[in-house]
Amino acid sequence: MDYRELGRSGIRVSALCLGSMTWGQQNTEAEGHAQMDYALEHGINFIDTAEMYASPPLAETAGRTEEIIGTWLKRRGKRDDIVLASKVTGRSDMDWIWASGGPVRLTRPQIMEAIDGSLRRLQTDYLDLYQLHWPDRPMELFGGRENTPRDGDFVPFDETLRALDDLVTDGKIRTVGLSNETPWGVMRFLNLSDAHNLPRMQSIQNVYSLLNRIFEDGLAEIAFRESVGLLAYSPLAQGCLTGKYQNGALPEGARKTLFDRMQRYDNPSANSAIDAYVDLARLRGLDPAQMALQFVTTRPFVTSNIIGATTMEQLKADIESVALDMTQELEGEIEQIHKTHTNPCP
Repeated sequence: MDYRELGRSGIRVSALCLGSMTWGQQNTEAEGHAQMDYALEHGINFIDTAEMYASPPLAETAGRTEEIIGTWLKRRGKRDDIVLASKVTGRSDMDWIWASGGPVRLTRPQIMEAIDGSLRRLQTDYLDLYQLHWPDRPMELFGGRENTPRDGDFVPFDETLRALDDLVTDGKIRTVGLSNETPWGVMRFLNLSDAHNLPRMQSIQNVYSLLNRIFEDGLAEIAFRESVGLLAYSPLAQGCLTGKYQNGALPEGARKTLFDRMQRYDNPSANSAIDAYVDLARLRGLDPAQMALQFVTTRPFVTSNIIGATTMEQLKADIESVALDMTQELEGEIEQIHKTHTNPCP
């Protein structure tokens, strides 16, 4: 397992990060614990979660994933062995996320309430990385293309950043990061940090996969020049790049079968691209999922690739992806497909 620095923090994280959003809904507590045990045994030291998980977000399961991680930490005593990341919910109408109720915003009072809730559920005194799950600004997110007006109000960046600064001072978090953010948003935070000696964003957790490489269009240069590395989520496009949904298949227990939340990856252009990548992997005698994962893991702007699994078989295969040889020839064939099927799932 390769280990890489998280931004400029001095914290080193594994090239694969264990995602957790299925724990508490698709996965039981025991299954979540087993995944963490296995991941640590195989070199993963980085675990990512969020206050709103399990996903899809529901009032009855919000916070359950953090609770599962918390019971694992209490039973195993492995807090010093992992880099633990969580997220505060961005602008939302999910008024059940926090006890205070009302619209969810990235204000100082709500951030303070959110961190205390996460620490309590996780049964720890601190987080290594605390991320803004998505911006407070009105904008299209998660593949939406609804032309959301962008002239609405939003919590000032410096209010959010100064609240995070106080959390660092209090020892509740070590470093901060972003998620689902734009180039403008990242640079705005960095400029404020530099100007006012406030915590520096060390990472950005955005979607990135063979079906969605828009990170390369602007954010990749920021990752390189400003050391704000990508924590890539959905590297398998919610399982589509495994090939399991080809030809309309709906495997029992799969996310597409259970939840009506995969429109981002369900269009004719996406289906053609998926077929091309899966066919390439099989032609080369490779597992399609491992090829898709290793492509992401080996990008120079990626700090860590967030893998998620509902079965131990999936988790084992995902971790074994780091052994796949991403040759120049294979990369060239992937690029040819990308030229024909460019970002079908932005």
